[in-house]
Amino acid sequence: MELLKNLQWCYATKKFNPSKKVSKNDLDKLKKAIQLSVSSYGLQLYKTLIIENQDIKNKLRPVSWNQNQITDASYLFVFCNYTEATHEAIDNFIKQTAEIRNLDLERLSGYGDFIKSKLAEKSQTYLALGNLLNACAELKIDACPIEGFEPKAYNQILGLDKQGLNASVIAPIGYRKYDDNTIKQLKVRKPIEILFDII
Repeated sequence: MELLKNLQWCYATKKFNPSKKVSKNDLDKLKKAIQLSVSSYGLQLYKTLIIENQDIKNKLRPVSWNQNQITDASYLFVFCNYTEATHEAIDNFIKQTAEIRNLDLERLSGYGDFIKSKLAEKSQTYLALGNLLNACAELKIDACPIEGFEPKAYNQILGLDKQGLNASVIAPIGYRKYDDNTIKQLKVRKPIEILFDII
């Protein structure tokens, strides 16, 4: 299983090579992997910003605990959840489902009402982040999921509040520098027999 080999290869990269850039072709593949991510009810109530602009990355670094990955990586992925799961977003999803699957919109109205009654505020961004990390591992692109940043500052710098968005988790991607000491560190994971119970 190649996935297991790829997951063994990857690690939370602490030093990126700023001179080595991820190709547009690979970036397109990563975007497709995120697009195909699962989400509650298939709603995809999130948006992903891909920051390439160096000036913006420079502004974000101080509010990211001054981590060098922010400025040195090829791209910085900012996963944002919508602050409200509006009825309009759900109605648009139901309409899109009817169009793509060639179904009668009226037949799906009950499903839309069900979603509206059940959907609490959730961040689905971590599901998309997981797909990004797996896709990066397959393409031998380094990544580092980061929760150590100031969401309110990100929201202000990137103008997310005006869009009804909130920065949830970030992930710089690029290529490792080989003087990154964490490359040599062994993975620390719970043993299989402790992590799992079969009942």
